[in-house]
Amino acid sequence: MGIFDFVKGAGEKLGMGKADKEAQETEAAHEAVMSGKLRRYLQSLGLQIESVNVTFDDGVATIRGKAASQAEREKAILALGNTQGVSRVADEMTVGAPAPEATFYTVVKGDTLSKIAKAQYGDAMKYPTIFEANKPMLSDPNKIYPGQVLRIPPLS
Repeated sequence: MGIFDFVKGAGEKLGMGKADKEAQETEAAHEAVMSGKLRRYLQSLGLQIESVNVTFDDGVATIRGKAASQAEREKAILALGNTQGVSRVADEMTVGAPAPEATFYTVVKGDTLSKIAKAQYGDAMKYPTIFEANKPMLSDPNKIYPGQVLRIPPLS
């Protein structure tokens, strides 16, 4: 559990439809719309989190529920944090199968998964480990962007 910081302007765009723009007339309505969009986004990723609940308030997404594993917990945090408009994620989840935590790495200009793997593991060819650890948020190992936060799991 904890608070995780992210780059508010970087990340997945969840989009705003006409009805959503009308709801933005009040901050509370906007936050309710964002809460729903973030929850649906997590559900669309197929992460194994029971009773997932997401609230959004002034750039902070708070997630509650029971993650099946430490990896699922970390992926949920990163999915929310790597969404435009989210500057912090407050993690209030429990974990069904505790395990060692991964480290988080913020991508900078010029980074590739190979370069990150070389710096983190000492071997550029370990980039598939980082790619797999960040699915389904990453769909292509060549598509990472500055400001994006990635999971760097410990090597087993």
